Amino acid sequence: MKMPKPKVKVKRIDPLEPLKMEIAAELGLLNQINSNGWHSLTAKEAGKIGGLMTQRNRKKQSDLGKNMVD
Repeated sequence: MKMPKPKVKVKRIDPLEPLKMEIAAELGLLNQINSNGWHSLTAKEAGKIGGLMTQRNRKKQSDLGKNMVD
C-alpha cells in the first residue's frame, strides 16, 4: 500500500513585506515583531504601518506618473 505524499506548504512572499519591515523598523517595532509576531501589535501600531505603506506607495506611483509625462 502506497503512502500518500505529504503536502508541501508553499510560503508566498508578499511583495510589500520589505516595505512593511522597513516601516516597522523606523517606528521601533521590529524587535517586538521578531520576538512576538505581527499579532502582538496594537490596532493603532498596525494602522500606522499600513497608513505609511499606503502613503509611500501613492507617492511612488505619482512619481512614476510624473516621469512618464516628462
